[in-house]
Amino acid sequence: MSTLADITSSFRTKPSEKARAAADREVILADPGFGKHFTDHMISIDWTTERGWHDAEVRAYGPLMLDPAASVLHYAQEIFEGLKAYRHADGSIWTFRPQANAERMQRSARRLALPELPTELFVESIRQLVNADAAWVPSAPETSLYLRPFTIANESFLGVRSAQRAAYYVIASPAGPYFAKGVAPVSIWLSTEYARAAKGGTGAAKCGGNYAASLLPQKEAYDNGCAQVLFLDPLEGKYLEELGGMNVFLVKKDGTLVTPELSGSILEGVTRASIIQLSRDRGITVEERKVTAQEWRDGMASGDVVEAFACGTAAVVTPIAALKGPGFVAGDENAPAGKLTMSLRQELTDIQYGRRADPHGWMTRLV
Repeated sequence: MSTLADITSSFRTKPSEKARAAADREVILADPGFGKHFTDHMISIDWTTERGWHDAEVRAYGPLMLDPAASVLHYAQEIFEGLKAYRHADGSIWTFRPQANAERMQRSARRLALPELPTELFVESIRQLVNADAAWVPSAPETSLYLRPFTIANESFLGVRSAQRAAYYVIASPAGPYFAKGVAPVSIWLSTEYARAAKGGTGAAKCGGNYAASLLPQKEAYDNGCAQVLFLDPLEGKYLEELGGMNVFLVKKDGTLVTPELSGSILEGVTRASIIQLSRDRGITVEERKVTAQEWRDGMASGDVVEAFACGTAAVVTPIAALKGPGFVAGDENAPAGKLTMSLRQELTDIQYGRRADPHGWMTRLV
């Protein structure tokens, strides 16, 4: 079995024979959208119970070959991560807290009975792909290269057990500004019929099944004029959990920041943890505790809750103007973004893009 040092230092590179011409790439980078276009290369690393992780490779982006009996297709043994590469003003390329993503992916792997990719190998896989496709990292304001590492069970076996063969991949997609016309507050739909995850389930893991379960209530949110759906706890149906793909925060009149405590069914967001740290650096009191939907509604009505926002890798920080649900609207759908919301967003993005000092050593240079 190869050692970690052997694998990390022995990435093979097979350059793509169909790499896009520079002119075609520039057209895409001028308006990349999100998740619509993909770079020329990808990472693949295989794993078996006998050999562990092996055959690390930078190869041409393209379809995967899967047997119809592959475990991922039948039992959803799959996990993924999301992070970004940022081009700084001097042309260098950096990423934000990749070690935290690696550690979360390891926790997800344990929950889904998949092999855990070592942190060093995770970070090196990101570095290898960004080095190969550095020209795909855009430089316009608020743009980035979105990175999607994922692991699937690809053993051909229909028995119900953890797979003995798996593969790890990384693909990348240039991303334009999340808010093309400037940061705009959104309305959120409170789902009272559906739960995102159950106690003892996979809510704290970043796996595809959690997102599949959110799609129907997300459609309900769209149908009610909302940008995102907010889930309640699966036991009592009254405590805030998280949005379909983001964590949520409330700002109280006295300046306290409140966010739902990690319950085992809430994903531990890297952006969430960063917002908490930056707030505490400022001397802001942060409460991680149970928060009822009624507390939010009552707080907006009384003025005790003055701001609300969601956070995640894609949008960083999204101001929330109103909370809507069956038979009610709390807040003002036309309200502007809150001052603390936008200040925290600015501070975090300034660190990510190299416009501000990085006091916690969160940034890792890739190129």
